Amino acid sequence: MVSFLYQALIDAEATEVVQAERHERTLSRTTQRNGSRPRLLTTKAGDVELKIPKLRKGSFFPSVLERRRRIDQALYAVVMEAYVHGVSTRKVDDLVSALGVDAGISKSEVSRICAALDEEMSAFRARNLSHLAFPYLLCDATYVKARVGGRVVSRAVVVATGVAQDASREVLGVAIGDSEDAAFWTEFLQSLRERGLHGVQLVISDSHLGLKAAIAKVFPGASWQRCRVHFMRNVLVKVPRNHQQMVAAMVRTIFAQPDAGHVERQLKEVAATMKRQFGVVNEMLLDAAEDLTAFRHFPANHWQKIWSTNSLERLNAEIKRRTNVVGIFPNDAAALRLITAVCVEQHDEWSVSERRYLSQESMDQLKSDALPTAPVALAKVK
Repeated sequence: MVSFLYQALIDAEATEVVQAERHERTLSRTTQRNGSRPRLLTTKAGDVELKIPKLRKGSFFPSVLERRRRIDQALYAVVMEAYVHGVSTRKVDDLVSALGVDAGISKSEVSRICAALDEEMSAFRARNLSHLAFPYLLCDATYVKARVGGRVVSRAVVVATGVAQDASREVLGVAIGDSEDAAFWTEFLQSLRERGLHGVQLVISDSHLGLKAAIAKVFPGASWQRCRVHFMRNVLVKVPRNHQQMVAAMVRTIFAQPDAGHVERQLKEVAATMKRQFGVVNEMLLDAAEDLTAFRHFPANHWQKIWSTNSLERLNAEIKRRTNVVGIFPNDAAALRLITAVCVEQHDEWSVSERRYLSQESMDQLKSDALPTAPVALAKVK
């Protein structure tokens, strides 16, 4: 049935071009048929052999097909969807074979098909962000393997998400580069500002020196919250294993306080308690006191959501799950294509979610005078 339908459409279009049916003599004929050439089309119903009419004068290619593509649009979408969900290019061949495509599909063809995602993914990464203010900005990074200059190297993938003034969440940006140095982070955050990101009051991230320096340059008026989860990991590395559970429980009491005043006092008490046996923990708590408890200056019912990058960590975990299937990417473009697609998927889920990340009433408690109504164009940070 599929073969008959495609062939009928092709023959009808050829008749329109020639201005005559097969073997028909008319005064309006523009040229003559000159045999046909075979064309294998892969569909979800299986492989279909078609005949494309050839002409004595001029050329003919049916509009129902696409040049240099032997896969119909339905299967084309299946291949892209499989790739985005982390199915390797090798396993895609098994997938299309299971769908009835006897000829299979090569790795290079899978890569070429998925390259069609680039335009859509680029548009997402470059979209305007001035539609809403984003009081909370979360930044984190993960690493993937890719080939650069013929060598397999580790590539830094940075992702930024934000909580908007209307209590919704969005994936704001994603980029890939050599390492998490200050220059890379500065360029990435600067690109968010240039796309319209404004109203940032608090940036939540790990204590990476390059990122801290970039935040200070690009968002000078914003506070910085050091992720409590990453801080806890750094603390426990300094503590003997048989004492780690006790130390972790003590540090967690800092975040279990009802208001800002109690948070400050509890941190000092915990630091003093640790001083005798764990002097290094005492120093770490006192050195990080302001950054570790920056959340206390914001509405109390936001604290659990803004004192760590847990929500972004879950997105990074999904990125790692998808990229681990691929293993080593042939280049940065292939890695960025897949990772952006994962981010778009998460962004869309947040967009249609009936439940807001935070309540609108609590977001209204944020100081409105700290939210610029329009972004200011910044010069490039050197």
